[in-house]
Amino acid sequence: MSVPLTLLGLLERQPSHGYDLKRDYDTYFGRGKSLPFGQVYSTLARLTRDGKVVMDELAPGDGPDRKRYVITEAGATEVDAWLAEPVQAEPHLQTVLFAKVVLSLMLDRGAKSYLDAQRHAHLQRMRELTEIKRSGELVDGLLADHGLFHLEADLRWIDLTAARLEQLRAQVRR
Repeated sequence: MSVPLTLLGLLERQPSHGYDLKRDYDTYFGRGKSLPFGQVYSTLARLTRDGKVVMDELAPGDGPDRKRYVITEAGATEVDAWLAEPVQAEPHLQTVLFAKVVLSLMLDRGAKSYLDAQRHAHLQRMRELTEIKRSGELVDGLLADHGLFHLEADLRWIDLTAARLEQLRAQVRR
């Protein structure tokens, strides 16, 4: 997730204060991992420095003055380019999951028990995501589906690898 570009997109929708940007980010994009306030304000400072946003007005608040940020033409151009560019399809050829299986085999440790534990962890997370899907709104359901599809692919890989452990062991122990 590109936090700067996402914040720029939220600013293109409407000028906002940092607090409002954090709230909107967390509502739509931060499910399970909210954006820290420090990251919001440091990102806004960089975007201001780079000429992609400007401060529109200062409003008094309970603490320091609240700054409202507005996207510039340069920021809007960057959002347009980002939205038009497809996300690179990553084959994930260097995953932690794969590394742990191969190292377990190389070190003559329990790769099968590791795969079983990983399968259990994936199934638990799938149950959690299914509950989110069942009880949440459309945004929650679509995010949960995205996670579920990735976990399903991992489970297929876990099953395939478990079936080929001896072949893989022979290859990595040469």
